[in-house]
Amino acid sequence: MQAEYHPEMIEPRWQEAWARSELYRVVEDPGRPKYYNLEMFPYPSGDLHMGHVRNYSLGDVMTRYYRMKGYNVLHPMGWDAFGLPAENAAIQRNVPAAQWTWSNIDRMRAQLKRLGFSYDWEREVATCAPDYYRWTQWFFLLLHRRGLAYRGKARVNWCPGCRTVLANEQVEGGRCWRCHSEVEKQEREQWFFRITAYADRLLDDLSRLDGWPERVKAMQANWIGRSEGAEVDFQVEGLDETISVFTTRPDTLWGVTYMVLAPDHRLVEPLIQGRPEAEAVRRFAERVRATPEREREHVEKEGVPTGAFCINPVNGERVPIWVGNYVVSEYGTGAVMAVPAHDPRDLEFARAYGLPVRVVIRPPQGELDEATLSEAYVDPGVMVRSGPFDGTPSQEGKAQVIAYLEERGVGRKTVNYRLRDWLISRQRYWGAPIPMVHCPHCGTVPVPEEQLPVLLPASLTDRAGGTSLADDPDFVRTTCPSCGGPARRETDTMDTFMCSSWYYLRFTSPKEADAPFSRAAVDYWMPVDRYTGGIEHAIMHLLYSRFFTKVLCDAGLVSFQEPFTRLFTQGMVTLGGSAMSKSRGNVVDPDEIVGKYGADTARLFILFAAPPENDLEWSEAGVEGASRFLQRVWRLAAEWAPVVERASRLDASVLDRNERDVHRTIHETLRKVTGDIEERFSLNTSISALMSLVNRLYQYKEETPAVRPELAREGLETLVLMLAPFAPHLAEELWHEALGREGSVHQASWPELDPSALEREEVEVVVQVNGKLRDRLVVPVDVDEATLREQATALPRVQPFIDGRQVQRVIVVPGRLVNVVVK
Repeated sequence: MQAEYHPEMIEPRWQEAWARSELYRVVEDPGRPKYYNLEMFPYPSGDLHMGHVRNYSLGDVMTRYYRMKGYNVLHPMGWDAFGLPAENAAIQRNVPAAQWTWSNIDRMRAQLKRLGFSYDWEREVATCAPDYYRWTQWFFLLLHRRGLAYRGKARVNWCPGCRTVLANEQVEGGRCWRCHSEVEKQEREQWFFRITAYADRLLDDLSRLDGWPERVKAMQANWIGRSEGAEVDFQVEGLDETISVFTTRPDTLWGVTYMVLAPDHRLVEPLIQGRPEAEAVRRFAERVRATPEREREHVEKEGVPTGAFCINPVNGERVPIWVGNYVVSEYGTGAVMAVPAHDPRDLEFARAYGLPVRVVIRPPQGELDEATLSEAYVDPGVMVRSGPFDGTPSQEGKAQVIAYLEERGVGRKTVNYRLRDWLISRQRYWGAPIPMVHCPHCGTVPVPEEQLPVLLPASLTDRAGGTSLADDPDFVRTTCPSCGGPARRETDTMDTFMCSSWYYLRFTSPKEADAPFSRAAVDYWMPVDRYTGGIEHAIMHLLYSRFFTKVLCDAGLVSFQEPFTRLFTQGMVTLGGSAMSKSRGNVVDPDEIVGKYGADTARLFILFAAPPENDLEWSEAGVEGASRFLQRVWRLAAEWAPVVERASRLDASVLDRNERDVHRTIHETLRKVTGDIEERFSLNTSISALMSLVNRLYQYKEETPAVRPELAREGLETLVLMLAPFAPHLAEELWHEALGREGSVHQASWPELDPSALEREEVEVVVQVNGKLRDRLVVPVDVDEATLREQATALPRVQPFIDGRQVQRVIVVPGRLVNVVVK
């Protein structure tokens, strides 16, 4: 083999060989254990970034490792290809969105192949392909048949930059998650999925996801936001209307001193009609509505009185009605019964506007002074000034008060959720058309399944400001599937998260023509054993995929409730302390790194530089260090190649002391790397262990005039096998050229651990005097305590610290420590 390492020659050659032999093609094999390893598929923006490289390198290590362990591994790749970024980019370049997207897919596929990732490219899917979105439309019809897809009028999030509506989950800090434009609230008729029907199951089943990060589960639980309490009706004075309020603290109803409505509550306008406060309320409401709802909880509490009153149903008191900036219509009923003595926000508001504070829960010990109360009392206590419930422990009082309300018909036990139904309508062209038809006689009618897919019109021209299917008269005009009369197609497209909510199922049988997936293939491969991707998808893609899976299970199409058994969320790649971004100008091009150092170096650095779950700071020096390590491996293999060529099977019984130490180091490294990959997913420490092994093999080579061929072969072969998941091209080359082996290293078995090799004949013992290190001693592992004590106290470097002093005791920890205590 060559003396020098040239990745630019090695890597393309092996990539071609792997493709030619279909090395990574996989089929169902009931005789082998399966392992479905998946990374979140990318949006085809045109270029891979280092975040992609990290994500896919992490996944590729696991894929190659489990293949070597004998598993039948499914490792597919595809493209989340619909959506606004492609459409906007196409508009800027004056090319069709489809042309732009497919050209990006071609480029990114070539980049992934150049990095040597072990994907089964026969299973590639793209969500913008008609043979894929046909089934996305089929799933829409499935949800529609099951009463989970509906069209309704609602106040929705409108992004003026993207010219489309957004789901609540796509609004971050009041701005669009894509273009960061400030989101507006508008009243529109849209399509929704009834995800709220699955709120309890989505929440309760989180406890069964043992392989998921606690942080992701907490994010989903908080987003679902399940609260148990009561809905209470307050009659509006002078109007035939009631204000319904959801509260988790019905035990505090006697402490209500004012009511606060959201600025867009439906009763605000009727309440202020003809009142002197009307104009002030309208001005205030208009100003507050300009502040994004999810930001209002962080601003100073403000409000204005309406002049209207409602009646507290438990004591008949007149309660003044205000409009406040800290109440939003997105949660509960858009109205809050204010109990300032027992709610921090209410107390802040009451003190600001001089509103009454009434204590109705006292602590188990002591009293509260309403006049000087500076912090709301929110802990359990005893109900006071609460009519028939005086003296009742507040925790018990909650259920009793709810029963009291229900008996009188003024309230009811209720479960409330922060989660809202998933708004899937989008008003832009580049997406899966919603397969519905609007007929003036039959109403809204689903497209028959045999007529799917409803194709995107190829002739539609992208234009500045956004293109809609409504811009194509030929697409809009159709006939009603029910009566055959003139009708118009639905012109909204689906949220792209609809496409990604089921793609992992399509990967199991991407060529299936008569169904979205083969049931037999899904039964074999699913659920996904390991899913790797960014935590930013915790309350969008991951939540929607769980919802989809539960719907499919209920429909009898799959036999499992959860799609992903284990979830791993990797850290970001940063440069200068900030996430890499074109807008920040701190992007490192993977192609440049591969061109300069090779794919294996790029992969090795990004796996070694930080624990997988942590952010990784890009370092050119670190890349050079990874390159130097691979060069050292190459040089060692080149030098030992003639030696290992004549090696026979290793007989450990003939090894001398130094050789046994090398043999032990090989197997200690194997144990470490195996555990790091399979149990701890600590790939950076795996690589560190491999580096230490290479150092020990070099040390053995340099200190031994003639290395033992069998030991050199074991060391080199075990190293190459362990290196294969991390640096697949280099390992493949050394497998053939240095070790003379047939077949692919990636089809070889993971090395077997020899437990006997881990046994030590000698151990190093630390020797201390009064707890301070003074020397070290190498002794047989079975040395008795008396001998160990005698040898330790006789050491020349220990003697000066005990001579002339009284030895009180000698503490011996066998195999580890001798501590001489002197006075």
